[in-house]
Amino acid sequence: MNRSYRIIPVYTGDVSGVASALFEMGGMVVIHDPSGCNSTYNTHDETRWYDMDSLIFISGLSNTDAIMGDDEKLIREIEEAAEELHPKFIALCSSPIPYMNGTDFPAIARILTADTGIPAFYVPANGMHDYVFGAGAAMLKAAECLLDKTREPRREKGILNLLGVTPLEFAADGSVENLRKWAEDGGYKIQSCWAMEDSLEQLQKAVDASVNVVVSSVGLPLAEYMEKTYGIPWVAGCPVGAFAKDLLKAVKQTEESGVSQVAYLKRGACSCGARIHLVGEPVTMGSLAAAITRETGMITLVVCPVEADERLTGMLDIRTDGEEEAETALKQAMSIIADPLYRPICPEEAEFRELPHQAFSGRCFRRRMQTMDAFLTSLRKQ
Repeated sequence: MNRSYRIIPVYTGDVSGVASALFEMGGMVVIHDPSGCNSTYNTHDETRWYDMDSLIFISGLSNTDAIMGDDEKLIREIEEAAEELHPKFIALCSSPIPYMNGTDFPAIARILTADTGIPAFYVPANGMHDYVFGAGAAMLKAAECLLDKTREPRREKGILNLLGVTPLEFAADGSVENLRKWAEDGGYKIQSCWAMEDSLEQLQKAVDASVNVVVSSVGLPLAEYMEKTYGIPWVAGCPVGAFAKDLLKAVKQTEESGVSQVAYLKRGACSCGARIHLVGEPVTMGSLAAAITRETGMITLVVCPVEADERLTGMLDIRTDGEEEAETALKQAMSIIADPLYRPICPEEAEFRELPHQAFSGRCFRRRMQTMDAFLTSLRKQ
């Protein structure tokens, strides 16, 4: 059973990704799901829940509703909550049960918009994908619904958006501050950060930027939409160590040429005799790999176990689906950088360096989480 998980956990699911992507936008997220699941979406996978509130609700789908269907009840309860709470938008999300039953969420969204006057949209998650798919789809649908397509962008050079920022990828304290500092030190103004530490009103100004920086694979669907709709090119990469300067050069190059690119794939890694295997989301791990290669000359290879776009992985990187494929990919590794929960499927003789990832191990290693730059600094000392 090459897609089963016997030892390691699965990555955070798409529904949690939706909740995380929309958490700070001021809308109301309604997950059509049995009661009791909200603790997973909003405590295990979402650490901001301890510091701030967000309108994320479970519909409390019952056995009878699942079998017979009762869309009128769902619509009525959402409208009552919206009348009381005045959200900026309403986002609908499906769990596996209503997805399999064929609930017509786009139609429900249209009814809610007509009845309440509040923008409503459906994020096509179904509990069968990982957080990269869910959070990426949520940011895309939010942009399609909430950005003004008729507005003429006031585009100026030196302005960028950060796309794909959620605690599932950037959970360590100081991560978002580091992203902002890198851009500002490079002479750029940050127009919006999708989707942490910015209001919906600020996010809606994103169309005025001259370039988008996709700092995790979650941001790619949004970047492509903004490129197609508003003509804003994108660069994929996360500022880490020595690679931060290379990324800045790539951003300036793309801003001038209008040609989008994946900056970290130029690191020159190969699979033959690869010294370091990095496991995780391809943009952050690929950027860390590029920094390590640039600083040390060591060969690096990324093992990608998430549902990221294939353009974000190099030709010689490894994409895996399930525990067995991941274990096979790591058999020849001499040194591994991964979440601590990967250790049981890694070769005993391989050197293992822990880099906790909230989308994989949740809160288990919260106290040991560190920014990419801090991890790289500790790596230099070893």
